[in-house]
Amino acid sequence: MEQSSWDFWVEEALLKVESLKLLRPIRPIQLSKKQATEKRDDEEYEVFNELQPWDRSTVEVSISESFFQQWLRGDNEVLRRDDLPVDKDNANQQKLKKLVLFCGNDFLGLSSHPTIAKATAKAATEHGMGPRGSALICGYTNYHRSLESSLADLLKKEDCLLCPTGYAANTALMVAIGSIAPLLAAGKKPSKEEKIAIFSDALNHLSIIEGIYLAGRRGGVELFVYRHCDMSHLNELLTSCKMKKKVVVTDSLFSMDGDFAPMLELAELRKKHGFLLVIDDAHATFVCGENGGGVAEKFNCETDVDIYTGSLSKAAATLGGFIACSKKWKQFIQSRGRAFIFSTTAPVPFTSALHAAVIVARKETWRRKAIQERMREFHALTGIPITSHIISIVVRTEEKAVQASRYMVKSGFYVTPIRPPGVSPDSCRLRVTLTAAHTTYDIKRLAAALSNCINFQDISSRHSNLLAKL
Repeated sequence: MEQSSWDFWVEEALLKVESLKLLRPIRPIQLSKKQATEKRDDEEYEVFNELQPWDRSTVEVSISESFFQQWLRGDNEVLRRDDLPVDKDNANQQKLKKLVLFCGNDFLGLSSHPTIAKATAKAATEHGMGPRGSALICGYTNYHRSLESSLADLLKKEDCLLCPTGYAANTALMVAIGSIAPLLAAGKKPSKEEKIAIFSDALNHLSIIEGIYLAGRRGGVELFVYRHCDMSHLNELLTSCKMKKKVVVTDSLFSMDGDFAPMLELAELRKKHGFLLVIDDAHATFVCGENGGGVAEKFNCETDVDIYTGSLSKAAATLGGFIACSKKWKQFIQSRGRAFIFSTTAPVPFTSALHAAVIVARKETWRRKAIQERMREFHALTGIPITSHIISIVVRTEEKAVQASRYMVKSGFYVTPIRPPGVSPDSCRLRVTLTAAHTTYDIKRLAAALSNCINFQDISSRHSNLLAKL
C-alpha cells in the first residue's frame, strides 16, 4: 500500500464533510487597536547569548517556613485542600525558605524572558484579552495565524492548528481520525475492514488514550496497544492486522520515563506498512534538535512524521497546544475535532507571547546546549544513564518516593514524588527535570543531596537494563 493512501482517504472524508455542509472554515478577523501596529518582524524580538539574571526566577521558588516544616513532617500529605492553614508568613521575607525547582516543565527557562513579557504586555495594552470566542466563530486573528505559521515552519509542515491545550490537541485529532470510517461508510455502520486501526504505545499520555476512547465511541476505531517502544511487537500487530487504514501514535519523549520513542525504527515500519505516523512532541518541541524542531529533527526523520501534536505550556512556557500537519488534515480536523471546535481560542496576549517564545527558542540555541551540558554533568556525577532532560528515578514504593522527596526539600530542592495515578503503584519515583536555567553548581548540589537518599548503583543498574531492552 502506498503512503499516499492516507492522503486519498482524508480527501474523500473532506468531500463527504463538505457534501453534508459540515465543512467549517476559519475566518480571520482584525482587532481594533489603540495604536497602529505595523507588521511584526522577527527583528523586534530581542534575544540573548547566555544565562541572564532573570532566568533564575524560573527555577528558584520560596515557601513559608511554617509550610516547610509541615512538609518535612508530612502533615500536608493528610490535610485536605480546604484544611490547609492560611499562611501568614508570606509577607515576611525572613521566614521564607528558598528552594531550587527541579520538577517543572519550563525546560528552556522562557517564562521570565523579557522579550516574551514585552510581547504579552504590548498585545494586552492594544487589544485587552479579546477576542472571546471559538476560532470558528470570532476568535481567529492575525496573531493566531502568525503563531500557526511559525510553528509549521519550525516543524516543517504545511500548516498548523492551534488548540486550547495539548490535551485538547490529542483528543481533537483522535476524534477527527475516528470520524473518517463512519463518513466513508455513507451512513452505514463501518465494517471491521472499513474501520481505522490505531496502534498506541502502552505508555502513551492519557490525552491520547482518552482521545482514542472518544473516537471509539463512534464505532469507527479499533485499538491495538503495543508494548512500550517494542518495535517487534508493533510489527507483529501491524502484519497480522488486515485493516487497510492504519495509524500509529506515540509520545516522542515519554514524560514519566524520559526515554525517546524509537523514531528511526518507526520510520522503517511506516515505509513497510504505510501507516499514518502521529507523534505527541509535547516534551521535545523547542528542546530537541538543532533548531528546536523536536524529536523528529533530532533523529533526522521529519519527513517520516505525518502529524505532530504538542503542548505550548512546557518549553514555550505559556498555555496552549497545536497540531502540525498538511493543509487537508488541518481543514478536516477543524471541522471534525470537537475539542477544537467547541473551545474558546487563546486570548491575544497569550498568543503574542507564544509567537515571541517560538522565535526566542529558535534563536537562543545556547539554551538547548545548556540542557545538554547539565545532562552530561548529572550523568558524570551520578553514573545514572540518561537520554533526555527528563530523569526518572524509580524507587518503586510510594513510601520511598515520599521520603526521598522530603529529604530533597530539606536539602533545598523542590522535587515532588510521582505516585498513582501518574504511575503504577510499584513504580513510584522522583521525576527530575533539567532546564537551561540550572547551573553546574545546581547540578553538583542536587547530585550530592540525591546521593544521601538514593542508591545510585541500584538506579543505574535498573536504567541500564531498561535501555538494553529498548
